[in-house]
Amino acid sequence: MREPRNRHRRSRGRPLLRRITSGHWLRRLAIVLLYVCAVPLLQALPDAPTVGRVELGASAQQADATVACMYPMTGRSASYGRDSIVGIRLALEELAKDPDAPRLRVIVDDSRSKASFAVRMAEDFISQDNANILCGMVSSGVGMAVSRVARQKQVIMVGTDHASSRATLEEGHDYYFRVSSDTWTSHAAGARYLKDLQDTTGWHKLAFLGPDYEYGRVAWRDLRQALAQHGVQYEQTGTYWPRLYEPDYSLYIQSLLASPPDVLVVALWGGDFTAFLEQARTTQLFDIMRVANFDTGGDYETLVALGDNPPPGLILSARHHVNWPDTERNRSFVNRFHAMSGRYPSYSAQGAYAGVLAIASAIRKAGDVTDTRAMITALEGLEIQLPKDPYGFTSYIDPDTHQIIQAQAIGTPEANDRFPPASVMLGNWRVYDAESLKPSVALIRERRGNPGG
Repeated sequence: MREPRNRHRRSRGRPLLRRITSGHWLRRLAIVLLYVCAVPLLQALPDAPTVGRVELGASAQQADATVACMYPMTGRSASYGRDSIVGIRLALEELAKDPDAPRLRVIVDDSRSKASFAVRMAEDFISQDNANILCGMVSSGVGMAVSRVARQKQVIMVGTDHASSRATLEEGHDYYFRVSSDTWTSHAAGARYLKDLQDTTGWHKLAFLGPDYEYGRVAWRDLRQALAQHGVQYEQTGTYWPRLYEPDYSLYIQSLLASPPDVLVVALWGGDFTAFLEQARTTQLFDIMRVANFDTGGDYETLVALGDNPPPGLILSARHHVNWPDTERNRSFVNRFHAMSGRYPSYSAQGAYAGVLAIASAIRKAGDVTDTRAMITALEGLEIQLPKDPYGFTSYIDPDTHQIIQAQAIGTPEANDRFPPASVMLGNWRVYDAESLKPSVALIRERRGNPGG
């Protein structure tokens, strides 16, 4: 550290003792000592938020591959980036124990949830950091934009969180793979849940509320197509499209109350879904309709926000649950995450963890990360055991769509104090097996503009 520059000239004739005890230099010395002592302490704090570039794993000189990841580290969705970094650390910790595992250098930086910014960052990762693989991304808009860069540059991209099914169907390409459940998987399970619910309750009116961008629009299309596949008949009472990070949902809530459905499916995520729930609590909305969120609503942070008295009638799921499946692998992941960070993981953590392990496994199979065609072949059909897998099943990447195939569990909130500060967890599970949630060959052809084969 450079010494503070003395910008004051000595005054002739002023005694040395008087200058030192005048207070000015004592104050400067105190500031320097505070900096020297406090900065290492702050850096050691486990929960200090990461807001800029961080490098994990092997050094550039020792690494077998450089993986460049983009996550939000600022704004309403910053917690997803924070948890993803911990998930990456857990994966690297496992790989370090395996002498045959490739040595990964993982760079993580803030996407700011902006597609144009992430595109420039991806290009810089490739040209300046010599990144072999791109990964991460939470926003589907960001993920789709970076996927196009990956296709243009012929660089493999492994998506760990963003979920628009359009990324693997309409815009799927050789270089794009995804290791977390997408909107099709979640809403195919949701459609089956709604069919079963209709058989028991006779609900008929359905409304949808989702963010007005890629993710929300595709989620609604996926749900409608899945409901049609299962022959579910319903009356659509309305679709509502607030902007991403909308602060005030009162107009949407009033409209829902004016024309109430029997079931409202919500595709908001993170802080947006929490804000909607908090604002809807002040009305009669939960007394007159069931509210379901099949893709992100069962996230741990949302369960914490529900407190000990959640609104009635909630139906929730997420891409990973801290209490399902109750397997040794999932318990170990959740407990290790808590030991490392002092908190329990959001679903984004398992996606990032899965991404690093999948990349390492593919490099091992391919033999050389720079052999892109061998890497693609290694990722297609790759089997990988993950915390989300129930007993007897192993996640795998579908070679046709490059989408990971996983089971989906949907539940309702119930009292559970095993994972504080949450007072409720999901229970009363309905589990839908992975193979039954895959899009049909006919649907894939239709979505890719080739219905005839």
